[in-house]
Amino acid sequence: MNINNDLQKAKELLEEADALFITAGAGIGVDSGLPDFRGVEGFWNAYPKVRELGLRFEELANPEWFESDPHLAWAFYGHRLHLYRDTVPHKGFEILLELSNTKKYESFIFTSNVDGQFQKAGFSKEQVMECHGSIHHLQCIDNCQGMIWSADETDIEIGEDFRAQDPLPTCPFCGGLARPNILMFGDYGWEYARTDGQRERLVKWMDTIEAEGGRLAIVEMGAGTAVPTVRNTSEQIAARFNVPLIRINPRESFGAEIELPMGALEALQQIISNS
Repeated sequence: MNINNDLQKAKELLEEADALFITAGAGIGVDSGLPDFRGVEGFWNAYPKVRELGLRFEELANPEWFESDPHLAWAFYGHRLHLYRDTVPHKGFEILLELSNTKKYESFIFTSNVDGQFQKAGFSKEQVMECHGSIHHLQCIDNCQGMIWSADETDIEIGEDFRAQDPLPTCPFCGGLARPNILMFGDYGWEYARTDGQRERLVKWMDTIEAEGGRLAIVEMGAGTAVPTVRNTSEQIAARFNVPLIRINPRESFGAEIELPMGALEALQQIISNS
């Protein structure tokens, strides 16, 4: 594998495209200082108190905790809410936005991240699909009205014992406990209407490009194999449009025509500087 050749191919594809399909998993946020929770040790390093409980990410990221121990559940999600609010998107997002703005059809983002970093970096909310929902929106734990609302006014105080302090967020409709509008593991109560609306916009955007013969470039960043939704989506769209997939991933870049085994920021900087 010749990385310089792949960097040059990626540069040409991105320059010549009329539209960008940008797909991203947790790895894209690492350069902004966000944890990617890779493996149980990575999760425990980010949340030492959870190590004491012996819980893995998949076990804690489960709606059952909002029933059995809501103060623990809200400590975890409250910490993430404030972390994502405070995080500044790295320069790679700016590179993608500037490139997107030069394209006839601009771009659409498909991400499993719930952190809202693409919107924070300047991408329109109309051009983002968050397949696992968003931490910046809340819903009723019982989904009593099928409604979601903004988490902008939500602040969670967390004690040294890694437990959220009262009062916990509540549903404005029934007064019951609220939870983030995020698809968790084993989650049958997630309100998916917002994500469905995003999906409809993405489908319409794709259909327009296909109908008008637009040239699509696909760049995937930081999407691992543990939960392969993003990788599968990238591959499906690459097959549909018969175009190469640019896969940026320091550990799992395999399986694409253009494989760049590096972090998102480094890869994007090298692509735009490559000549």
